[in-house]
Amino acid sequence: MREAQVNRNTLETQISLTINLDGTGKATLATGVPFLDHMLDQVARHGMVDLEIVAKGDLHIDAHHTVEDIGITLGQAFMQAIGDKKGLRRYGHAYVPLDEALSRVVVDLSGRPGMEFNVEFVRARIGEFDVDLIKEFFQGFVNHALLTLHVDNLTGRNAHHQAETVFKAFGRALRMAIEADPRATGTIPSTKGAL
Repeated sequence: MREAQVNRNTLETQISLTINLDGTGKATLATGVPFLDHMLDQVARHGMVDLEIVAKGDLHIDAHHTVEDIGITLGQAFMQAIGDKKGLRRYGHAYVPLDEALSRVVVDLSGRPGMEFNVEFVRARIGEFDVDLIKEFFQGFVNHALLTLHVDNLTGRNAHHQAETVFKAFGRALRMAIEADPRATGTIPSTKGAL
């Protein structure tokens, strides 16, 4: 099983996170940020990964540190769980609609952190959640998972729908990238011989 458990303790956040990349889509989430819990549940469900996350952060200031640090911790756990990447597809992509919204996410398990994030939310907040934090979450993840991520919201008039399609597509793209490629058993999917 490709699993990892990571704890992150700083003066701003205390996070305990467990991931199983070969899971069934179960999520146990207590981040203190309800909208983030909702989005991470989408990643687990559509990515078919199991996630357990307990976080305590300085929410009396705002959710920034908590959201970013969860992205960092998830990236660290993903990097540990993925192993040497032998026999994997490496690339994954997904288009996901929700009513009027449509997002595309493309992943490359490249071993290099890189992100293009093209989402123009139609409003600045979803309930109490600042939509700027979505980019911070993904940047934290990318920097520590060492992968390339392209996120594009192609259309949308409802900020909740825009965000949800992004997280669902992220889960689906990851699911594809981490799948075993039956034609590449035991090989690294790179001409370099390493990722």
